Amino acid sequence: MYSQRVLESHPAGYAVGELHNNPIGNERMGRMQMELHTGIDLAVALIRQDTLPDLLKTATRQLANAFGLAHCWALELDLSGRTLHCAELDQDGEFDCADFSHPFAHVLQTGQPRELSRAASYRLDHSGFQALLDASDRPRSFWLEPIKGDDGRTLGILVLCHDEPEWDSITAMPLYRGLKQLLTHQWVSQLQSRDQVWQRRLLKRSLDHLHDAETVRQRCEQLAGSLVGNSADMTHLRAQIIRAAGSQLSVLVQGETGCGKDLVAKGIHDFSDRANGPFVVVNCAAIPDTLLESELFGHTKGAFSGADKAKEGLLAQADGGTLFLDEIGDMPLALQSKLLRVLESRQFRPLGAQQEQHSDFRLVAATHQPLQQGIEDGRFRRDLFYRLSQFPLRVTPLRERPQDLEALCRHFIAHYQAREGAGPMGISSHALHALGRYSFPGNVRELRNIVEFACLQTPVGDDIQPEVLRLDDLLAEPAPMVYAEEDAAGVPGVPAAADIRDLKAASQAFEAAVIRERLRQYDGNRAQAAESLGLPKRTLAHKCLKYQVAE
Repeated sequence: MYSQRVLESHPAGYAVGELHNNPIGNERMGRMQMELHTGIDLAVALIRQDTLPDLLKTATRQLANAFGLAHCWALELDLSGRTLHCAELDQDGEFDCADFSHPFAHVLQTGQPRELSRAASYRLDHSGFQALLDASDRPRSFWLEPIKGDDGRTLGILVLCHDEPEWDSITAMPLYRGLKQLLTHQWVSQLQSRDQVWQRRLLKRSLDHLHDAETVRQRCEQLAGSLVGNSADMTHLRAQIIRAAGSQLSVLVQGETGCGKDLVAKGIHDFSDRANGPFVVVNCAAIPDTLLESELFGHTKGAFSGADKAKEGLLAQADGGTLFLDEIGDMPLALQSKLLRVLESRQFRPLGAQQEQHSDFRLVAATHQPLQQGIEDGRFRRDLFYRLSQFPLRVTPLRERPQDLEALCRHFIAHYQAREGAGPMGISSHALHALGRYSFPGNVRELRNIVEFACLQTPVGDDIQPEVLRLDDLLAEPAPMVYAEEDAAGVPGVPAAADIRDLKAASQAFEAAVIRERLRQYDGNRAQAAESLGLPKRTLAHKCLKYQVAE
């Protein structure tokens, strides 16, 4: 064993084997054998230690007992070589190696042992060193010895505390040298083991990172089947969706009308651990204010006039899944405060109920409105905005990523072919070039309508050509306004009375034309448009959906 090789020496300098060939007394032989067995026991105790702190603690205790020391300390040098650490001192156990106000820095610099008297130690103005002396009961003398490995690497410093200043009688003993050599060997072994553990952890972390990156890449490829586009913005958005899906944070999706915010919400749900749960969609703009609270929270029988039976709310239906609040910017202020409480506690009370219910849902909200402006105008709660936007996502409008046009067109053509059973082969480069000149105020939804109409106009097996895209009408200057003969307000889009063949259709066209023109006048601000028309904002939102009026 290594311990036997190190300790196989006689205190006077004779090898154990030589004792049998020299005329020495039985008493001395017995003492030497006892010391040898003691050394072996100490060595075995050192070898059995599994961690470096346990090794150093055991070694210092053994040295103190074997040589009658007042105390013994082991200071470990960190990997940077800048700090000595004494694990047994809870406070003031760190020593900066560049700070020469304590003697350890001198020992490390010279690499040689050093004796320090109690009188000299009193003059050292270093709180950490003084704390170590106090813990040692301030003996008369100290022996500071650097410990180095076989490769010359400094491991740390041994501090021996004794009332007898004759250190040669201890440090020259073979037992001391053997224990120090064994301590050094075990110290290096523990550091190597620690390095191997650290390297294994680093390798595992790297492999986990690569695995996570590959998982994200694969899921992004799957998500590309619904969120189509090769632009940098879309690639980043898909990666963010996958990351959002891996958390339980509330997500706020912002983007213009028609850019696919609903697909983003569905992607977050489908790639989350709630994918097997319900995906509940609430369009806050399409439900009247008086019904929205009942739809969300549910109600008991008789809770209000017309409530002839109990109804489970959408919050309860979303338990275990995802609740998607579309057009959250249209939610009334009174309901916003109730929603905030639900998000904080996941507790809610149906209308007319006495007991609260719990729902474990994940919230995704979306809006085309600038909520910051709504906060400034007093139409949206600031605290709710911060609660919703724990993980904010922005969908870039189509006009800012024209490189996605081709992929989107081919996706819509394939979808049309699958639905209709036939369709065009693809789209020509001339048609793509023509589409690139259009700004698409309706975003991807408008592009889909254009492409599907072009599919209908294109012979089966041919490519879509520019002339079937109807882009001339979209790119042309607005046509002169056509007014009704008796229309004093000058509302555009109203046919002459003699041309009306369907009064209901004409009245709907009139409403749509008025709403469209008013929204254009107020840059798509529904609140101002509704106020100018004397309508509740929710009624206007309902009509926009009904007549397919885009801002």
